[in-house]
Amino acid sequence: MPHVFTNGIRLAFDRHGRGERVLFIMGSSASGRVWTLHQTPAVAAAGYQAITFDNRGVPPSDTPPGRYSIDDMVADTKGLIEAIGAAPCRIVGTSLGAVIAQELAIRWPELVRCAVLMSTKARSDPARAAHARAYRALAESGIELPPDFRASVMAFEMLSPATLNDEEAAASWLETMRQSAGGKEPAPGQAWVDVSGDRREALRGVTAPCRVIAFADDLVTPPHLGAEVAEAIPNCDFVEIESCGHFGYLERPAEVNSAIVEFLAKNESSP
Repeated sequence: MPHVFTNGIRLAFDRHGRGERVLFIMGSSASGRVWTLHQTPAVAAAGYQAITFDNRGVPPSDTPPGRYSIDDMVADTKGLIEAIGAAPCRIVGTSLGAVIAQELAIRWPELVRCAVLMSTKARSDPARAAHARAYRALAESGIELPPDFRASVMAFEMLSPATLNDEEAAASWLETMRQSAGGKEPAPGQAWVDVSGDRREALRGVTAPCRVIAFADDLVTPPHLGAEVAEAIPNCDFVEIESCGHFGYLERPAEVNSAIVEFLAKNESSP
């Protein structure tokens, strides 16, 4: 994979298709390859070049030791955009990736042409703050959970009841998650990225057109938190997709891809 050196580390990235560039930013601990299952083929078919990359902590990008911050993650992405000459950039982010996109739009508006923000939030409510603290406590403890346990917890956190209650689909997802949960916890430094602060007021200054895509059964970043982001950003609409959880872009790819491509087409002339 090609790579750039930025912010003191090496970031691996890849390109898919030809045309105006769309940068995809993945969420916590996941590889940029996840986008290639459904999203990059749809965006490439619509005439864009999709760019995916692996955040710090996810090989083959560098995995520096220690605890990462949101500032680290934002600076990494800023450096990638600048290094490949993609500014102003169309961005699609999910979860942590969406928060990174929001921070780019707040701090460096000249880098962001427009943005799709999936499974996003501008703050943490008490339940989600407690959930994040629990994972940081687990990381600090050094305890290694059995892969079967990690896979089961991930399924209940990330998937919708519609998927979990479909026996064939659930069995397939659990097997995939068992395989990915083998070995050490991925990207442990990302567990310390704190996105609990309230950024609603800062989002009111975002000038780029945005679309928030929320997933109706998302327990990690529920629709009401995404709706707050859409309300705060002046030029932002809100799309909620039914029968999917935090992995909605994998559970309901056709609906998600349609919402992404329609938004990109609508903002073709954005400066």
